[in-house]
Amino acid sequence: MRYGFILPGGGIRELVALAAEAEAAGWDGVFVPDCIAIESALDPLAPAFDPWVLLGAIAMRTERVVLGTMVTPLSRRRPWKVARETVTLDHLANGRTVLPVGLGALDDGGFGKVGEATDRKVRAQLLDEALAILDGLWSGQPFRYDGEQYHLEEMTFLPPPVRSPRIPVWVVAAWPRVRSLRRALRWDGVIPGKLSADGAHEAMTPTDIQALVAFAAERRSQPTPLDIIFEGETPGDDPARAADIVRPYAEAGVTWWLESLWAPRRQRAEAAGISDPLRTRILQGPPRAASPSGTAH
Repeated sequence: MRYGFILPGGGIRELVALAAEAEAAGWDGVFVPDCIAIESALDPLAPAFDPWVLLGAIAMRTERVVLGTMVTPLSRRRPWKVARETVTLDHLANGRTVLPVGLGALDDGGFGKVGEATDRKVRAQLLDEALAILDGLWSGQPFRYDGEQYHLEEMTFLPPPVRSPRIPVWVVAAWPRVRSLRRALRWDGVIPGKLSADGAHEAMTPTDIQALVAFAAERRSQPTPLDIIFEGETPGDDPARAADIVRPYAEAGVTWWLESLWAPRRQRAEAAGISDPLRTRILQGPPRAASPSGTAH
């Protein structure tokens, strides 16, 4: 298992410095939100920065960590622009870029407040077509596309990404919705979220992960390995408890654990009595999952 850290917010220079500290503390990846104007009851005035500019700055301060968004809603981004942004980042980072994508959260003002599509089926179609366009433009070969949502005359984008055959794409998928899962399995990673029969969000358990891995083994035709990405939170001041939390997911098949501290820092500081809980958790390092034999995952 590899371990990433999602930087939920802060001053832009501080975020760049925190990313460098995360690399030094042993984290394997650093991820930043991709939003325009999230309206949160917990933190209504939370600052937000362009993810590609921020990740570009982080790329210049780091050498090892994987860099990506969490997540990019492709339905409100022009895929040819994302192709340029991601390739630029990939060259700055020498091949360390991943692209996590999904339909996006509609509480972001970057949807309804600016006239972007909000219908789920339309956003899903935009996502599928945008992914096909990204794959074609990343190839560095002449490419054209004629879909229902997007139409491209022949274009050639150079340079291609550093990573071959493409930048890895991680796709949000609703478990156990077959159509959503099929989309994700065509790419390089699945970010699963569980939906009940009536559409309510539920906690994804290790048993669910095992079932997802089995489903992927039966349905996926690509020869490359499939990453399973899971967000969670562990206590950095209790390594044994942190390992206990992570271990069942590692054994079920999760390949990336992303430490997620989405609550506002002020609220966390008041609860924990720590002046800067975000930096404290970064410096405590990843929640290494020890197997029963004592080997760390």
